[in-house]
Amino acid sequence: MSDLFLGAPQQENHEAPPPSRRSRRDSAEQRVQRRKHRRRRTVVVLVLALTLLGGAAFVVWSIFGGLFTGVGGGSDTGVSDYPGPGSGEVQVTVAAGDTGGAIGATLEEAGVVATAKAFTDAYAANPAAVGIQPGTYTLLLEMKASDAVVALLDPEARVSSRVTIPEGYTAQQIYQRLYEITTIPVEDLQAAAADPAAIGLPAEAGGNVEGWLFPATYEIEPGSSAASVLSQMVARTTSLLTSKGVPQDQWETVLNKASIVEREGKLDEDRAKMARAIQNRLDIGMPLQIDAIVAYGLGKSGTELTYADTRDAQPPYNPYNTYKVTGLPPTPIANPGEVSIDAVLNPADGPWLYWVTVNLDTGETKFAETFPEHEANRDELRAWQEANGG
Repeated sequence: MSDLFLGAPQQENHEAPPPSRRSRRDSAEQRVQRRKHRRRRTVVVLVLALTLLGGAAFVVWSIFGGLFTGVGGGSDTGVSDYPGPGSGEVQVTVAAGDTGGAIGATLEEAGVVATAKAFTDAYAANPAAVGIQPGTYTLLLEMKASDAVVALLDPEARVSSRVTIPEGYTAQQIYQRLYEITTIPVEDLQAAAADPAAIGLPAEAGGNVEGWLFPATYEIEPGSSAASVLSQMVARTTSLLTSKGVPQDQWETVLNKASIVEREGKLDEDRAKMARAIQNRLDIGMPLQIDAIVAYGLGKSGTELTYADTRDAQPPYNPYNTYKVTGLPPTPIANPGEVSIDAVLNPADGPWLYWVTVNLDTGETKFAETFPEHEANRDELRAWQEANGG
């Protein structure tokens, strides 16, 4: 039995031997590495999740954000209307025929209002807004929409140049007036006038702009060309003649006669009588003998005209010398207003051939059928001049 226990081989023990120190150290390091990898994966997943969530939120806000802020699209300001009053300044142009929506779009693009809708709402709420005129305006940036409407109704906000052309000015006087107000060079205006097609001058004018620049008040926008300014004036003349039913082949003749009435007439109530006297002379082939016409042809003012100027010694005569040449002058001598045009279209009934202003202060003018009557009226003028140092 003892042999069985002492001589027989020992039975194997199946339990693992205890690990060495090195193997225990390696296992601990592996566990630490595994924990680091797990933490990195967690961070990456979290970042990806946050990124996807942020992107989704941006898409939702882009589509539905206006429901919460009231911004109706098209604006990057994040607000539907500025609180005002605004700051800085910018120039904007309202074109003829612009609706409230068109103006609002212009103002939004220029940074004046936050949204076009805010402006159109304010436009609709202000009954006076329909009175906004075309033109260029200086406005503040970031204005409250209702304030922008009010500003556009304020004439002081307009920066266009307002030029008033008096009746009876010649083309050269008009060029000078335009230069003084708009700084458009006289040379540019003269060059534009020499190009009939550029300014819409009708063929009836024969290439001469005199008489076709209608006297009125014009709004000249910044940067306007000489041709665009003159074309406005020509268009006003043709529009007026058309509206009064004047046949186009009579346009130049009407303006020619009206220009003489304009320069000679002192009081509006005398113009129709003067138009009749001119026509009476033309009807009998009598020279017009009007100093204003002669002076125009010589480039002088009426006060500078001399007796010798009216009595050309020999041909060729000044074509505007109506003491020597019968009929109307070659062109109008000024730019007539509507009253003078109406006088030519509706002359008074009467036999007059002569007229003379007998009081230079009041403009009183007397008309006569015969030369002796006219001489008596001229004596009255001389008496007035002697009494008044004229």
